[in-house]
Amino acid sequence: MSEQRINGQIRVPKVLLVGPAGEQVGIVRVEDALRLANEANLDLVEVAPGANPPVARLMDYGKYKYEANLKAREARKNQANTVQKEIRMGLKIDKHDYETKRRNVEKFLAGGDKVKVIIRFRGREQSRPEMGVKLLGRMAEDVSEYGFVESHPRQDGRNMVMVFGPHKKKAQAMAEARKRRSDAEKAANRGDDTASTTPDGTEDAAESGADSQS
Repeated sequence: MSEQRINGQIRVPKVLLVGPAGEQVGIVRVEDALRLANEANLDLVEVAPGANPPVARLMDYGKYKYEANLKAREARKNQANTVQKEIRMGLKIDKHDYETKRRNVEKFLAGGDKVKVIIRFRGREQSRPEMGVKLLGRMAEDVSEYGFVESHPRQDGRNMVMVFGPHKKKAQAMAEARKRRSDAEKAANRGDDTASTTPDGTEDAAESGADSQS
């Protein structure tokens, strides 16, 4: 993956500008985008160079790279156990399908796995990259309890990609899953013991009746 272009490296007339909180600013001249970045003491980072116009975001690029490197090092420590899952969806996904995809993302993150969410653009949809950024931003908000954004939306040919990392480490998630299974088994065993014991007096009365008949 090539290095992202930032600030003066972005040599296009206009960009679709996304604010630091993910809000869409709109199509602006690159000079104006650079001025806004400078006024906010932020960087202008090109996140979707293949779009028309390219999508650029205001962010603290130094902080972003630093945090990304920390996450990458941490990820390498857990690489043997961590699996990266993939979730694919279309730009015009309906509410029911979106909820199904969201639940799957949450399930994978809760299990300690990374999730790559891929949006497929078809036909003229490729001219609306801001809609992909908006949809991925919605997903990021919806699953924030289970994971964090490891890499921001990035154009990849006809697709837009965002990667989520889990809040819990894989080992921790597996340990918690084992404990839940153990607790469930203990509860089931206690239930069996209770069911096999009759209420007070019932068993004695039955035995007394049997003795008298003998």
